Amino acid sequence: MAKRKKVTGKTKTKHKKTRAKTSTRKKTTTARKTRPITKETAKGSLRGASPRKAKPIAAKPTPTPRRPQPVPAEQRIGVVTHYYSHLSVATLRLEPGATLRVGDVIHILGHTTDFTQKVESLEVDHAPATEVGPKDDFGLKVVDHAREHDVVFKARS
Repeated sequence: MAKRKKVTGKTKTKHKKTRAKTSTRKKTTTARKTRPITKETAKGSLRGASPRKAKPIAAKPTPTPRRPQPVPAEQRIGVVTHYYSHLSVATLRLEPGATLRVGDVIHILGHTTDFTQKVESLEVDHAPATEVGPKDDFGLKVVDHAREHDVVFKARS
């Protein structure tokens, strides 16, 4: 007779069969009692009812969106080219002949933007600056959300 080899390694284990959950029966809502339909309820009660009259609708004037205007004592100096929301920093492009210094008061005006602030920090190529000119590419810390193409005005002193 031939000898049987012993089986080494993993042996099959029997898994318990999962039992299906018994479904719970949903409670049904009780039906509302309704009145039997009669001719009177089907047509609506005619007692004391007058025929409906069409009411004239008053024409409401449509409000025109009012665009904010710059103050006459302000000079346009540039435009916002980009806004970094995580830093609250706007990059600006100044118009020829315009300069901006720390301490100046600016007004940023756009379609949904309208705020005034004092310039507290300017940076040119990641280095702090006290004054910038039209050829400089610079960043400005702002107090509110500015958007691209918003116009920057400088308050005249």
